[in-house]
Amino acid sequence: MSNWKNIGPLSNIPVRGARRLCMKHLGKPVAVFRTSEDDIFALVDECPHKQGPLSEGIVAGRTVSCPLHNWVIGLDDGQALAPDEGTAQPLSVRVVEGDVYVYLPEALGAAA
Repeated sequence: MSNWKNIGPLSNIPVRGARRLCMKHLGKPVAVFRTSEDDIFALVDECPHKQGPLSEGIVAGRTVSCPLHNWVIGLDDGQALAPDEGTAQPLSVRVVEGDVYVYLPEALGAAA
């Protein structure tokens, strides 16, 4: 599990919200989202439009709205919903015994 980073308990992520991580992927922060059904998703915390912080957006269903220009991004795959185009890079995430793990495929900085 060397590339799987434990970011703490699921309860640390607000329902219909996100937690921005100090760890970085490709030099960019990571956001972990939690839906009202307790589904968990992770994206590089950057909107494909103007690099807005998705972690500050509104989670509705399985999407997040960018706080800068209201682009809607799918949490499953990071794709902007039409008519907008672009992708926020998705990362694999899982919950093991109540803790959330994010898969970071390259050697990255440690979580704080």
